[in-house]
Amino acid sequence: MGRSSLGLIAMLVPALLTAQTGRGSYARIAVLRPLEGHTVEFEAGYIRHLAWHRQAGDPWVWYGWGLWASERYRWFVYATFGRSAGSLDSAVAPADDERDNVANVVPHAEFVANALYEYLPALSRGTGVPQPAARVELTTVELVPGAGAARAFEQAIRGIQPTLAGETLWYRLVAGGAAPRYVRLRPRPSLAAITAESETAALAANVDRLIAKWSVEILNLRRTMSLGLEPSERP
Repeated sequence: MGRSSLGLIAMLVPALLTAQTGRGSYARIAVLRPLEGHTVEFEAGYIRHLAWHRQAGDPWVWYGWGLWASERYRWFVYATFGRSAGSLDSAVAPADDERDNVANVVPHAEFVANALYEYLPALSRGTGVPQPAARVELTTVELVPGAGAARAFEQAIRGIQPTLAGETLWYRLVAGGAAPRYVRLRPRPSLAAITAESETAALAANVDRLIAKWSVEILNLRRTMSLGLEPSERP
């Protein structure tokens, strides 16, 4: 086998592995609002739906969070991270998934949001797949319209990346909402850990003029409403 053939194999193997494992830089983040008086039924139905995913052999990891410190108190966020674009086109049994979803979840909740994001490693500290920590600080930033706002914002956040003390994950909206939009996740073991880092978690000082609105919320991990998480938080 010649050098050119070996070189071709060296280039193809990582691509093949990525296609098989579905690993990549994309995240899907969705929000559900339980209907008034249906919280118990919604949670039970969602857990039954996760059981369908488990029985169908879904290899994806699904995070489930309850919104706690938020204007959307008691709403539910579910997400999957580290996906390749190709894997998003090859979810497990989509038609059966939808039927089970309609039977168990739809009668008890409103689907409020469903968006695709891309992980930004140059702005972040972490792998793009969050630790399954007990709490997560979710910061959502919407920029003013206009050419150059996104580039200037990312440049400013990139400038403070070396100062990040803990896992801090930035994602840019690809589809599913008003753009330009960014979200930041800071998984932490406790509320005390989040508040202790509140000053160092501030956005870059020179981005105020670029921001139309932003919010900070705290989410609680719901392990019984998650699928495939590690038994405990990574060190």
